[in-house]
Amino acid sequence: MRHETRPVKAETATGARRRAVRAGLALPLALLLAGCTTLGGGLEELANGAGTESSLVAPVRRDPVTFEAVQSNDPQSTIGKSQHPRILAAYGGAYSDPKLERMLAGIVGKLNAVSSDPGRAYSITVLNSPNINAFALPGGYLYVTRGLLALANDSAEVAAVLAHEMGHVKANHGIERQQREEAAELAGRVVTEVLASDTTAARAALARGRLNLASFSRNQELQADAMGIKQTGDAGYDPYAAARFLKAMDSFSSFRNAFQASNPNLDFLASHPAAPQRVDLARRHAAVFGPPGTGVTDRDRYLAGIDGMLFGDTASEGYVRARTFFHPGLGITFTVPEGFVIDNTAEAVLATGPGDTAIRFDGVALPATTSLTDYIQSGWVGGLDAATIRPFRIGDLEAVSAQAVGGSYVFNVTVIRAGSQVYRFLTALPADTAARLPRIAESIAGSFRMLRPEEREQLKPLRVRIVTARAGDTERSLADRIQGVDRKVEMFRLLNDLEDGSGIRTGERYKIIAE
Repeated sequence: MRHETRPVKAETATGARRRAVRAGLALPLALLLAGCTTLGGGLEELANGAGTESSLVAPVRRDPVTFEAVQSNDPQSTIGKSQHPRILAAYGGAYSDPKLERMLAGIVGKLNAVSSDPGRAYSITVLNSPNINAFALPGGYLYVTRGLLALANDSAEVAAVLAHEMGHVKANHGIERQQREEAAELAGRVVTEVLASDTTAARAALARGRLNLASFSRNQELQADAMGIKQTGDAGYDPYAAARFLKAMDSFSSFRNAFQASNPNLDFLASHPAAPQRVDLARRHAAVFGPPGTGVTDRDRYLAGIDGMLFGDTASEGYVRARTFFHPGLGITFTVPEGFVIDNTAEAVLATGPGDTAIRFDGVALPATTSLTDYIQSGWVGGLDAATIRPFRIGDLEAVSAQAVGGSYVFNVTVIRAGSQVYRFLTALPADTAARLPRIAESIAGSFRMLRPEEREQLKPLRVRIVTARAGDTERSLADRIQGVDRKVEMFRLLNDLEDGSGIRTGERYKIIAE
């Protein structure tokens, strides 16, 4: 959750794209917040329009060159250059780590050395996002998130992902999609005009059009798979890495919260569905190079490259540690009950729990002259029952709570003043379980407190750490070293691709998450 100095309803278009909220949680809370709208940009906006650019990968030559100089000969470069800032904005900007960037540039260099399009240059950008994604723009702009790098286990898997995206560039899939978008834009204007009297139908028609453009076609994805796996194998990497990583993506989907990836629309699976048939085809393409075990994985070099990389949220968003949220900048913390899962987004902290319980936490600036009672009645809460307004205190902090009704949900709204900020807890339950509402809402709001200075100093971001298994180590003993994540053994297996029960090997290096 970012520190807001204005009401969250005052969204900008760029802010809306970055503040996408899970639909399942947004629904009941949207019924309550009269002035707060859940907004999310379409995938076509993100994929065509986030990192520090790392080193150039270009054909080998004696004279030093720059990506910009080589790129100037590419007629597609203007498209990528114009959309690059939008990618940076959508994915939280660049993540700068020279060691990591050199490792990635080496992978792309090996891929480009065996490319069927050797005259093209590529720029690789690491995006500062916990979401797991990779994509490319026309003109040779390649992107990979640090979330994807945390999930990948070796250079071969990253090579397979990047080669797939390079395949889209070489096959001009981005150009084809842009042409479809231009046609859809014209169709969209017609839909708006023709269906002007039926705004619901118009919006639905436009939404369907956007979804159709949100990803490459199935044939384009399979074509990029074939091209990418061939290029990966030709470069000497394990050609089976593509199938391996597609399987890992399926496992990741149940662990999105552990990665603190706030928007599923920004994930690889949103535009690269890992259907079983696709994994099977990937294995068949790989078999051309030989049986499993063919090619190198380059695991040690890869693990050295990602050692120390930031994992999950940044300090500006706050940290999730199991069921507790900490924000060192704002100096606040709270805990959700057992069985709840926290999802930290740029717009707000969200949590889901048993029985379709949904919680939203955010903050707004409020003048000291405005009482909390007046504020809670000022119109931003839909369906408010004024008779339930109750002033009280949480420790030394002034607070006010009230109940509201919207659709088939009941709500508790609690606002807490801390200096010039007012923090808001919004708890929603299905109306037929309304009796549970007071206990849950009071438990969450009652856990809110200001952090002591020493606590703020001690809070550190989580990072990927590489450890070597010693004699006697087990999955459990290594997993116990993971910080800030529930289901530690499952997380350890996911991070290290150990779901086949292969166990721990003495002397082998493994990924854990720790400060």
